[in-house]
Amino acid sequence: MNYIKLLVSVAFIAFSTISYTQSKVAHIDSQSLISQMPEVKEAQAQLEKLQKTYQTEIEASMKEYQTKSQTYSADAQNQTEVTNQARAKELQGMEQNIQQYQQTAAQDIQQKQADLLRPLIEKAKEAIQKVAREQGFDYVIDATPGGAVILSDGKDLMADVKKELGF
Repeated sequence: MNYIKLLVSVAFIAFSTISYTQSKVAHIDSQSLISQMPEVKEAQAQLEKLQKTYQTEIEASMKEYQTKSQTYSADAQNQTEVTNQARAKELQGMEQNIQQYQQTAAQDIQQKQADLLRPLIEKAKEAIQKVAREQGFDYVIDATPGGAVILSDGKDLMADVKKELGF
């Protein structure tokens, strides 16, 4: 009877130690969290305003290009070959300027988006780490598709594995 009590006590202690030494892991969909932050709506409004500004300017340039193109086409028979070539070159330059402006606008919008979201991402990451540490989690895994580890306070095996490998 004492042998069974001893065996049960040892098993209980062993299982308690095993469960205590296991790392606590949590997960969160950080992308969903960030999209639900109130500041994101303000950032999206700023981006939409910037996009509309660029779109208006691009549409005005396209309209000017189309008007000139139609005018030049209608008047081409009354002009010399040199004038028509100069006009064609002018239209080609306008078209290139519009395309270049579209690319610049897209890059500017992308940069503005990164600038607006960077502080929100950091704020979310800091909040996740704070809550995880308060609740005793060693690791927090980002549940967003393609996500990574957000917090890793658990034991890092690098030194022990290097020692085992002899370097």
